[in-house]
Amino acid sequence: MKSLLEVFFTSLGGAVVVYYGVKLLLVTKMLYPKMWFPLPKSFFSSMGEWAVVTGASEGIGREYAFALAEQGMNVVIMSRTKATLEQLAKEIGEATSRTVKVLVADFTEDKVFGDIEEQLKDLNIGVLVNNVGMLPSNVPKRFLEDTDLDQMCKTLLPGMENRGKGVIINVSSGIACIPFPMYSLYAASKIFVERFSQGLQAEYKEKGMLIQAVTPFGVSTRMIGYQATDMVTLSPRDFVKSSLQYLRAGDRTYGSICHMFLGWLIRSTPRKILYADSVLNGLQEYVEKKQAKTRSISTLSVA
Repeated sequence: MKSLLEVFFTSLGGAVVVYYGVKLLLVTKMLYPKMWFPLPKSFFSSMGEWAVVTGASEGIGREYAFALAEQGMNVVIMSRTKATLEQLAKEIGEATSRTVKVLVADFTEDKVFGDIEEQLKDLNIGVLVNNVGMLPSNVPKRFLEDTDLDQMCKTLLPGMENRGKGVIINVSSGIACIPFPMYSLYAASKIFVERFSQGLQAEYKEKGMLIQAVTPFGVSTRMIGYQATDMVTLSPRDFVKSSLQYLRAGDRTYGSICHMFLGWLIRSTPRKILYADSVLNGLQEYVEKKQAKTRSISTLSVA
């Protein structure tokens, strides 16, 4: 008869194998999102006739607007820059034949949401992409500020709830996976976006809503100085295309395999190493050099 100790260690070993087997299965699911999280071709258009994208004039917001129009939705695009929005509306209309409504909105003004609600009240809105966000400095600093607004959810949720369906994508950031030095306040504000989004999903999931926080790391936009794309820094189009494949993967996603592994690596690295002055200074120098290289290439291209 086996001793109690043998039974204990056998059971423990079995539990460890099962635990890591499940972990491996979850990783496998992330590698094949089209197989594990399929979306019907008419999924987005079935949510409603219109999609709303904030911060849509460039970068990630622009690509979400294009992607949703390509999925058969009419799109409301918002930002502060009217000329850029009108040009984007023209491009989306010509490429997809969908209707695009331009709405100039400065989200730093208190009265902006009343104006937005008035202009959207008659639209059947099925998808909201909350992409408004500002990074005050392209290069990491010791003190950063960021403002993220959640009033768009408050404006559009009631209509989605009444119809019993809708999609809200809240764009957070991968650096919110840990307390992140050099981006302290920015990372803190983004964890708010993530937790807020997850809380909403818990509240409204049973009412047919799909609310997800998307948490990318590097995406080549103006926010990070249009850094050159590579395995980690994705183009906005590639990131949005990838992230939409994970729409049914849960209430939070990195949006791409490479960013998922980067998040795992950061979370697995001892904080004493991540927070060492040499590492923080190295991060700052790396970003500065990468942006200088990008500017140099741009200058040569213009010349």
